[in-house]
Amino acid sequence: MSGLTHFDGKGDAHMVDVSEKAVTTRVAIAAGYVKMSRETLETIIEGRAKKGDVLGVARLAGIMGAKKTSELIPLCHPLPITKVAVELSPDSDLPGIMIEATVKTTGQTGVEMEALTAVTTAALTLYDMVKAVDKSMVISDVRLILKEGGKSGRYEAK
Repeated sequence: MSGLTHFDGKGDAHMVDVSEKAVTTRVAIAAGYVKMSRETLETIIEGRAKKGDVLGVARLAGIMGAKKTSELIPLCHPLPITKVAVELSPDSDLPGIMIEATVKTTGQTGVEMEALTAVTTAALTLYDMVKAVDKSMVISDVRLILKEGGKSGRYEAK
């Protein structure tokens, strides 16, 4: 279990003790997308979805998801999040919606999980809001794009 910080010497799961870590500014950016039919994308862009403002509601859900991460992921620390931004961009080439979430904090542990949770919550909400017209949508490629701060420094996806 060497290198896996959420396991103790016996292999039991535990919450990592971050009390000795330095308080630093930390940021994480995650991304993913929801692929859908061209007709569904047009329904969203034109504001014709029966449940209302799909992108606005998905953006708010992503923000809420980031804030609730420690309640959803068992070993995540509750963090004083200082910023959550969720961008949803229609992409006619996909066709679908690209999602990017940026999360910031000043603390003793990073916000990678919060950014990933923001993206997935926004994607699931988007799916929920238009599933009546397109059950074949695919949520895909949710990943960490950037992480800064803390002892491990900067990570940027290639």
